[in-house]
Amino acid sequence: MNISIFDLFNIGIGPSSSHCIGPMRAAKAFILSLRDQKILQFTNYITVDLYGSLAFTGKGHGTNMALTMGLAGHDPETIEPTLIPEMLAKIDKEQRITTIENHTFIYDSGKDIILHFNETLPDHSNGMHFKAYDVNHKVIFDAIFYSTGGGFIVNAVTNAVNVEIAQDKQLAYPYDTAEQLLQHCKNNNKTIAEILLQNELFWRTEQQITEHVLKIWHTMDQAITRGCNTTGILPGGLKVPRRAADLCTKLRKEPISTTWLNVYAMAVNEENAAGGRVVTAPTNGASGIIPAVFKYYQEFYKDKSDQKIVDFLLTAGAIGILYKKGASISGAEMGCQGEVGVASSMAAAALTAVLGGTVEQVEQAAEIGIEHNLGLTCDPIKGLVQIPCIERNAVGAVKAVNAATIALLETGKHIVSLDNAIKTMKATGNDMSTHYKETSLGGLAVNVPEC
Repeated sequence: MNISIFDLFNIGIGPSSSHCIGPMRAAKAFILSLRDQKILQFTNYITVDLYGSLAFTGKGHGTNMALTMGLAGHDPETIEPTLIPEMLAKIDKEQRITTIENHTFIYDSGKDIILHFNETLPDHSNGMHFKAYDVNHKVIFDAIFYSTGGGFIVNAVTNAVNVEIAQDKQLAYPYDTAEQLLQHCKNNNKTIAEILLQNELFWRTEQQITEHVLKIWHTMDQAITRGCNTTGILPGGLKVPRRAADLCTKLRKEPISTTWLNVYAMAVNEENAAGGRVVTAPTNGASGIIPAVFKYYQEFYKDKSDQKIVDFLLTAGAIGILYKKGASISGAEMGCQGEVGVASSMAAAALTAVLGGTVEQVEQAAEIGIEHNLGLTCDPIKGLVQIPCIERNAVGAVKAVNAATIALLETGKHIVSLDNAIKTMKATGNDMSTHYKETSLGGLAVNVPEC
């Protein structure tokens, strides 16, 4: 499977890519299947069974909202976040959804979304089973989807995924490992960004690639700006105050410092926690790290050129693809090492690249970035993407810059390869108790009283 970086960098809404963006896409895909099968008009009501991590933390992660909006035909990239409360209130009041082709069916999210805490479906812990019923309460169509992290969904029957797969011909420089990627760079005297650009040309022209990368960065940058200018209490019941705006005010009185890294990351993740528009990088839970590190580069190194934006995000994406192929970017599978750890690794590599590092130094930075996040658990209090997630992005961004700094001071020769670190992350995730994998059954989620 060949993955485009535009499958890793998805424009969507918070608070979670696996629990919000993925389910919204799955729900819309189910509705489209009903239409294509010409049975939408016979659908009287729909139920959704949620399993594993979706059942445990779905409520706090916005899964109910996402499923409702998806069944109404909305897409996470284009839906307007500020209109969601009004649309949900209307559906709750009428207990009906009007979806594509103006078909209306009965819907009560409190009854029709069914949680299975003690069961999981066979292929992934984030399983969803959609069922459409006619007026006689007979199932006329059903489908199982898995939300595998970063907004990716997989149909259990067809194995169709929401990624752009190059099936008819091979990519210019196919790779599954960092070793293969670096070999392409050496053999062709190209940077990692240049290698990935050639692969992306399978799907788009160079102009289209550049335009979409710039759109992604613009969305990330807007999230930083909104987060740095918005105050108040985050939704969900923990009464967590938004802090980025206050920190920005304090820092503006002093010379710019690396403390801004923390602020930028927290600003994005506060936007994510509030259900605002962010970019999966590679997930919503880790969406603040890559924007924070590049914003830091722009402000500290005074380089805001479009080419640096492209080089940074292409390099980050190339590293992210390694994790998606070699392990997972799902917190429900890997714990937070698969989200914040991967994002820190991607950002470290990208920063090293735009600062002029060799491909060996870029690989070393990526390895340092993940090595010191191995074993990181996912234990959100009350199932909300707030504590420890917001601060964890700030720490992940600082780790990324530290990793790049170390790599740039050395030659790129090191003992633990990125490939070995990815294998270790996967093994660690497989060994990790489900209590620490986005279920809120362990760690801070049970040891800190809910506010």
